[in-house]
Amino acid sequence: MGLFNFVKKQLLKVIEWKDDSKETIVYRYPLKDREEIMTSSTLVVRESQVAIFVHKGTIQDVFMPGTYKLSTENIPFLTKALSLPTGFESPIKAEVYYVNTKQFVGQKWGTQNPIMMRDNEFGTVRLRGFGVYSFKVDDAKVFMKEVFGTNAVYTVSDVAEQIKPMLIESITDSIAESKISALDLAANYREFSGKVLELSQEPFQKLGLKLCSLVIENISLPEEVEKALDERTKLGVLEDKMGTFTQYQTAQAIKDAANNPNGGNLAGLGVGLGAGATIGNVFAGSVATENKPKSKLVECDNCGAKIKEGVKFCPECGANQGLTCSNCGAELNKNAKFCPECGTKVAGKNTCSKCGAELKKGAKFCPECGNKI
Repeated sequence: MGLFNFVKKQLLKVIEWKDDSKETIVYRYPLKDREEIMTSSTLVVRESQVAIFVHKGTIQDVFMPGTYKLSTENIPFLTKALSLPTGFESPIKAEVYYVNTKQFVGQKWGTQNPIMMRDNEFGTVRLRGFGVYSFKVDDAKVFMKEVFGTNAVYTVSDVAEQIKPMLIESITDSIAESKISALDLAANYREFSGKVLELSQEPFQKLGLKLCSLVIENISLPEEVEKALDERTKLGVLEDKMGTFTQYQTAQAIKDAANNPNGGNLAGLGVGLGAGATIGNVFAGSVATENKPKSKLVECDNCGAKIKEGVKFCPECGANQGLTCSNCGAELNKNAKFCPECGTKVAGKNTCSKCGAELKKGAKFCPECGNKI
């Protein structure tokens, strides 16, 4: 009975891998105690799998999806018979590696360190980004030589550690070469994705891999820059009521100081007072500007047009609005009746030329002497 089980163990062998996980890329088929791969063994390779047959430490063949009868130099029955004195262990080793060739989708990427970018509007800024990508094994033979070697199991996380730095490098190069403003990056995510796919193919191929897709979900500015943009937006809503960004910041500082229950230390108090003086001056200037009295309007003595008080000539008729002495030419106050320089009686346009009585506008005769104006 024991001999029958021994022979059965050697002659009946089906090699296959049913992948129940979603993370395994490479799986080395395990050989149990005293098991060996033999002639007439059946190898089953399912869709989205590739099997690599390794004999004597070298890759002998790569099997695509299908069912195969293996042909090896390892003849188990004869080897066992010849190896009885050495504990039934064959000196010839053969291994089968299964490689998963499906796409591994939904893999997350993100910038561990910020990407430095020279922006025309903000100068040098630091950008951070994140998204998802998908990849697959494109050449199992190259992948075995360059990446997983002789590991019994190799997972997606093992591969991600190697390919993420290459991915970030391609993204950085794409952003730098585009010379697009940081504020306009969101409108060009698809363009960047295509550029990254193009730049990544060569380094991925060297590892036997293929980058199938890349999605950029977000590229963001540093927090302090985003806050500055928010403040700028607030200023736009305020319509220059406070004039400048500095004035607005000062008002915010005073508000924060007022909400401080401890009142801060003396230095902080000094800063608060200084800020209060500054903002006080700002509002004082604003109030003074708003409350500044408007220029008084008067009527031209000649044509009656509305003109600013104090102007010397009417902008409508050109009439002289000032008074001068008819004798010495000295300038006179509007209500002067005699020249302070020579004492000559003033005969203004609003007085009678004969008796000097004041006349109402539009009067045709002097109410005092009846002189025709």
